[in-house]
This record gives sequence, structure tokens and C-alpha cells, in this order.
Amino acid sequence: MNADTPEFLVACLCAAWCGTCRDYQPGFHALAARFPAARFLWIDVEDDADLVDDYDVENFPTLLIQRGDTVLFFGTMLPHLDLLQRTLESFHTQTPEESRHHAHADPLRRSWQTERNLRRALADRNT
Repeated sequence: MNADTPEFLVACLCAAWCGTCRDYQPGFHALAARFPAARFLWIDVEDDADLVDDYDVENFPTLLIQRGDTVLFFGTMLPHLDLLQRTLESFHTQTPEESRHHAHADPLRRSWQTERNLRRALADRNT
């Protein structure tokens, strides 16, 4: 990762037709200001189907959080910004080694490392 790439990536996978997503979006973008070491992305699962079609998004909002190439979280999160904020604060307090340990602590999280690596998908899309 180069110096211009934020350490954390926080992506919200939603849909334009989803009222919950529309209500959540302004706060999600406002939260980005509190975490300057993170890149926040709003990804519409229909507009960006080529990017996330294999991600099995069943409910909204679905969040994906990475530290470098390590996927720390992938799943539905209640649309309460304080919950996302606490989650991000928790991940920010971890050392990179603790994050890697967290990401490989169970079979589901281990599968995210290859199946849900959004940084890799974005890089592949841009090549």
C-alpha cells in the first residue's frame, strides 16, 4: 500500500431504491470526516454489480471494512451510525497484527480474505 492509500477502507453496499439506505447515506458520509485514515465508499449493488455481484448482499446496509488487504468485517449492520462508529474505533485501536489475527480467527472471516477483498476487486477493475 502506498502513502496515498488510506489504511482503512469502509464500504457501504446499498441500493438506490432502498429507503433505509437513502436515510443512512448522509450520516455515513458525515462519519468519514471523523476517520481521516479511512476511505469511505458508497457502492450501489445494482450500479456496481460487476464489482460486488458475487458478494451475496441480502440485506441493507451491508458493510465491508478492510485494513490494508485484511478484511475485518463483512455483513449487515443495523443502520445506526453510532454502531458503525464504535466498530471503526475498535478496529482503529488494534495493531496490524491484532487485525490479522481477528481476520483469521474463524472459517468465515478467513473466507472473506479471498472472497470479499474489495481493494483487490477495485484494483482489478481499474486495470
